[in-house]
Amino acid sequence: MNDVLNFFSGGLLSAGPWALVLITLAMTHVTIVSVTVYLHRYSAHRALELHPALKHFFRFWLWLTTGQNTRAWTAIHRKHHARCDTEEDPHSPQVLGIRKVLSEGAELYQAEAVNQETLDKYGAGCPDDWVERNVYSRFTFLGIALMGAIDLALFGAIGITIWAVQMIWIPLFAAGVINGIGHYWGYRNFECTDASRNVLPWGVLIGGEELHNNHHTYPNSAKLSIRRFEFDMGWAWIRLFEMLGLAKVKKVAPKPVVDRDNAKPAVDLDTLRAVFQHRFQVMAQYRRAVIKPVFEQERARACEATRGFYSRARTLLYRDQRFFKSRHKHRLANLTEHNHTLATIYEYRLRLQSIWSQTSRNSSEMLESLAQWCRDAEESGIHALQDFVATLKGYRVQPAQA
Repeated sequence: MNDVLNFFSGGLLSAGPWALVLITLAMTHVTIVSVTVYLHRYSAHRALELHPALKHFFRFWLWLTTGQNTRAWTAIHRKHHARCDTEEDPHSPQVLGIRKVLSEGAELYQAEAVNQETLDKYGAGCPDDWVERNVYSRFTFLGIALMGAIDLALFGAIGITIWAVQMIWIPLFAAGVINGIGHYWGYRNFECTDASRNVLPWGVLIGGEELHNNHHTYPNSAKLSIRRFEFDMGWAWIRLFEMLGLAKVKKVAPKPVVDRDNAKPAVDLDTLRAVFQHRFQVMAQYRRAVIKPVFEQERARACEATRGFYSRARTLLYRDQRFFKSRHKHRLANLTEHNHTLATIYEYRLRLQSIWSQTSRNSSEMLESLAQWCRDAEESGIHALQDFVATLKGYRVQPAQA
């Protein structure tokens, strides 16, 4: 009798409290790696290739710890990108509200997972072998129950708590933090066409998925980190898998090639191609090199009567108005109406962005627009704009990798 009681109190491992904490974190981390490397970067975006043995391990582990189906997860995520922050987005806090996505993220996923139209339209290329049809998809909850039995056998009664942590990990961090907060709070490196944001510091807990704005800007990149201080845990695992011959990276975000020392006297088709290829970095550079310094100069010069227009207004000069509230539009209108210089750099930002936004134009028309933009900026009398044009002329097409 005592042996039975000891078994259920300590399990087969009889691990101490800190060992149990570390084991729990290790197992939840394997789940996060399975989601970010296999489901997200491999299955949904094909940013890398994975060895068949590694793919099946991830499928098996996700069956045990989440019950998630590869096709359903992939289809829902692809639809999220295709319809991001619109009424058709399965889980947008911009549409549904942050409270609903945070508290009901798992329910939103389950509701979309039974939408056959979503599965048919966005679920191509997912596993359809015997084990997928007859085990993983057919007995979704069997894996979860098996995981509970394993935890109970290994850790005793505390195994129920460990199992509960495993079960809540993905609904909490993926459905809540990434899908919710990742489209509501945080910072933006790039002004892509949705409300995605980077959320720090969560890197180890959610495997780099917190770099959500980076991902939505370059969805087919296997690496999610862009800036020096950003850490992508999922990328670290991918590099390890590469060294072991278990993975091969197909795509990463392009890096601009800028040679100001040998800048051309005027933009040409090569410049246009480079600017188009790196348009998100170009606009990020415009924000840093033009909007930020000019705004600070103008705010310092402002008199007491007009200084109120500058409160929390700098971001409005480079944000997409699609997500503006009425107070933001009113504040931006007041700011540009009372300051000609800020109105000018705002107008130039819109003009530059429109060059590649109008996809109906041919390359000759786009080149003439870019050349005219550069000439006008050089004659604007605004030093930051003139300096930015010099940088723009230094952009080069990224050399093809051998």
